[in-house]
Amino acid sequence: MNNLKLGVEVVGAHNLLPKDGQGSSSSFVELSFDGQRFRTTVKQRDLNPVWNETFYFNISDPTSLHKLALEVFVRSADPRDSFLGKVSLTGTSFVPYSDATVLNYPLEKRGIFSHVRGELGLKVYITNDPNINASRPTPAIPVQEPALSQFKEKVEAPRHTFHHLPNPSNQNHNHSASLPPPPAPAIPHRDHVPERGTGPKVAGSDPVKPDPHPPKLVRMYSATPAQPIDYALKETSPFLGGGRVVGGRVIRGDKKATTYDLVEQMHFLYVRVVKARELPAMDVTGSLDPFVEIKVGNYKGITKHFEKKQDPQWNQVFAFSRERMQASVLEVLVKDKNVLKDDFVGIVRFDVNEVPLRVPPDSPLAPEWYHLQDKKGEKIKGELMLAVWIGTQADEAFSDAWHSDAATPIESTPAANTLIRSKVYHAPRLWYVRVNVIEAQDLVPTEKNRFPDVYVKAQIGNQIMKTRTVQARTLSPMWNDDLLFVAAEPFEDHLIISVEDRVGQGKDEIIGRVIIPLSGVEKRVDDRVVNSRWFSLEKPTTVDVDEVKKEKFSSKIHLRVCLDGGYHVLDESTHYSSDLRPTAKQLWKPSIGLLELGILNATGLHPMKTRDGRGTSDTYCVAKYGHKWVRTRTIVDNLCPKYNEQYTWEVFDTATVLTVGVFNNSQLGEKGSNGNKDLKIGKVRVRISTLETGRVYTHSYPLLVLHPSGVKKMGEIHLAIRFSCTSFANMLYIYSRPLLPKMHYVRPFNVMQLDMLRHQAVTIVAARLGRAEPPLRKEVVEYMSDADSHLWSMRKSKANFFRLMSVFSGLFSVGKWFGDVCMWRNPITTVLVHALYTMLVCFPELILPTMFLYMFLIGVWNFRYRPRYPPHMNTRISQAEGIHPDEMDEEFDTFPTSKGPDFVRMRYDRLRSVAGRIQTVVGDVATQGERVQALLSWRDPRATAIFITFCLVATLVLYVTPFQVVAGLSGFYMMRHPRFRHRLPSAPVNFFRRLPARTDSLL
Repeated sequence: MNNLKLGVEVVGAHNLLPKDGQGSSSSFVELSFDGQRFRTTVKQRDLNPVWNETFYFNISDPTSLHKLALEVFVRSADPRDSFLGKVSLTGTSFVPYSDATVLNYPLEKRGIFSHVRGELGLKVYITNDPNINASRPTPAIPVQEPALSQFKEKVEAPRHTFHHLPNPSNQNHNHSASLPPPPAPAIPHRDHVPERGTGPKVAGSDPVKPDPHPPKLVRMYSATPAQPIDYALKETSPFLGGGRVVGGRVIRGDKKATTYDLVEQMHFLYVRVVKARELPAMDVTGSLDPFVEIKVGNYKGITKHFEKKQDPQWNQVFAFSRERMQASVLEVLVKDKNVLKDDFVGIVRFDVNEVPLRVPPDSPLAPEWYHLQDKKGEKIKGELMLAVWIGTQADEAFSDAWHSDAATPIESTPAANTLIRSKVYHAPRLWYVRVNVIEAQDLVPTEKNRFPDVYVKAQIGNQIMKTRTVQARTLSPMWNDDLLFVAAEPFEDHLIISVEDRVGQGKDEIIGRVIIPLSGVEKRVDDRVVNSRWFSLEKPTTVDVDEVKKEKFSSKIHLRVCLDGGYHVLDESTHYSSDLRPTAKQLWKPSIGLLELGILNATGLHPMKTRDGRGTSDTYCVAKYGHKWVRTRTIVDNLCPKYNEQYTWEVFDTATVLTVGVFNNSQLGEKGSNGNKDLKIGKVRVRISTLETGRVYTHSYPLLVLHPSGVKKMGEIHLAIRFSCTSFANMLYIYSRPLLPKMHYVRPFNVMQLDMLRHQAVTIVAARLGRAEPPLRKEVVEYMSDADSHLWSMRKSKANFFRLMSVFSGLFSVGKWFGDVCMWRNPITTVLVHALYTMLVCFPELILPTMFLYMFLIGVWNFRYRPRYPPHMNTRISQAEGIHPDEMDEEFDTFPTSKGPDFVRMRYDRLRSVAGRIQTVVGDVATQGERVQALLSWRDPRATAIFITFCLVATLVLYVTPFQVVAGLSGFYMMRHPRFRHRLPSAPVNFFRRLPARTDSLL
């Protein structure tokens, strides 16, 4: 039996709009859900009324809960039922009673001209308690006496798991005792609300007690009905630095907003070890190899050690998470490095509870000298300069600090610290290098008895391009070929041009070459012609020096070389571009907004490695937008890591995509780990044009990855995203501009060139970012840039085919509907269509206005159902469900293939069968087009004679007949009643099908 009920506690309102003409309002609240309607009592002449009344709605079908909505209207009784505001909550935002808390909802307008103000305090939850009865329905006439809901006393019952709702018991709650989470925002003018855990009450005298652990409101969305709920996007309502996020809006609490307002505030104990002086010697030689060990409970950080130095300088920062600290004493030990066992030198102790709190933008805390003590607490020789403070992730020392949650409690070395830091990377500025090989002159062939077959080879780094081979009968060959390369600033590689003679099969000899530094090449930003130059060719080796001196001239080559800055160098898939600006900075337009990303946490991650006999992961996140890449710190040994790092980008175009990936750091703790690849856990794409300006999107994204065994969910990543517009006029103007820079349309590249250049660009970016510290590895850059998106896949082909069918499904539906109209399936509809068609024929000037008005009305109607969440990867659209294992294995195969001949033969035969069907469809389309051409080609003389005779007759008839009459008769003929139709094809169709095509000429 279904006992699910929706409980709504109407607490109170604040700052309502006066409606009675005397500066006040007699207000009441009306609630509507699933055909049920309730009303509170009327509070006379009170702009801040308090009700504390609870109502219960029956949930008839829990499976359709996400489609329902709770409508709450605030009205004034005088004048009668005057509108004061409303609140609308979708069914996906309802949570169990144990997770519910009172929230202030801003009152919304009913229409464009409505004027409302104020807030309404509600507590909405779902209960499965069978002892609670539904409230009595509202009477037809409003009553002034309290119409309180009747129900039995609620008995404490065990928690239940509700349909389509998260189970909070499965989540990890690691709250620090010293720093509890911020309280829920208080709602003013509340006198009586039930305490947490006591059950809902209609009325009482309990004081307000905000929930110390605010819940997360989870909304689950699915792009298609067949999308599994586990793969769906979930909207959350976390407490961030700016306040509680509800429905994309930030409800401010008692806390002041901080700079990092898109992440949960985390507190760290920072220790800056600056230097030491006058350290005591530990052996008879007077030498000392000092290092510092910072210890808090089981966590410890170690500085690098200096050999034979009593006044070392470290200047290193260590950060210990307050959430995971297990001790109240901070110990800073100075030790002497030895082979067998490190010797104790001195110690400095701090009480963590006495450490000062620093809040930016305060200046950094000044370090102080502290005397060293022995193990008994007595002062000894030597001092250590330290700075100790409590701060958040907004501290400027956060990114360079060693983090306790990014290292194992057992071992921590300075070498491993470089691999776990959070960093910001800037990809190099890329240029297209255009080399126009015009001609060569006075070539000296290696063999005198034949004409050389010469070609030009150009090389920049690992990129090699060749011209076509030309037989130089005059020893002055001409090519006029364009060769394209990608180069990155600063230009480290030179352009090497060599003229080579193809002597035989696989044997080439160099006639001469020239080396051109790219730093001296002319740059252009438009399509102007660059001046060409003659370059002298030098032989790679010279046998006789005297012979070289006797040479009065040398072979030359005519080149036109330039750096094209008017293009945007595509270094990622064109479907997911994060930047569309040209290379030349003088062509950049001003930014249109800011994109802010808060990487909060990840949950339920799949173990990627084994440590101490248990599965675990060392994860970090990478975000890419434009030239700016960011990497969070690595959280070691944690399947539910909390990052809480915030980053900002400038936005120059809304048709761009933000990409966030999660990876497992395979370079920690394993032997030979430098050769291991960082394993991908999943990624998320967010298109900027789908975001509303000013709204905070807090969602939990499933991390979906394709494996040879099929699609697999690797966990979830929790993000907060906000797009802020700085220039609304520029943002609207950008929609009228071309997507790519001007040069892409003036001198476009072909598809083969774009694929080759994109591959080279990704290789260059991966090589440059791999040289940073810590490096962004090649597999990370390629995965974030979708480097293999152009490779063949049967799954992708099916997905694109069904996408195409979905696009044309509307036309198919219209065609089917029109066919039903013509067949008089619904006589009323057919008559109305006849009337509309007659009106349009008589007044053709109404056709275009009617069409645009129809599209306008459809757009206005769809505004109510507009998506309120960013689109996410869909397994059904991707054709990732129920895919054949061999097709998935083919997608993960290398290029060229690494499979055996039998597998290749089987896949080739399958591809031939698919291509055969495509070939048939293309042939049928070509046949219809050739029949159209045959109408006037006299290929069939009788058919052409009939057609041109018909054209002559039609010319005379149409000349004397008004167009409206012809159009009307044609339309009525097409929509004639089935009684006047024949089952056989019509005469025009028969005539067209008899026309010849070129199929007879095919072999």
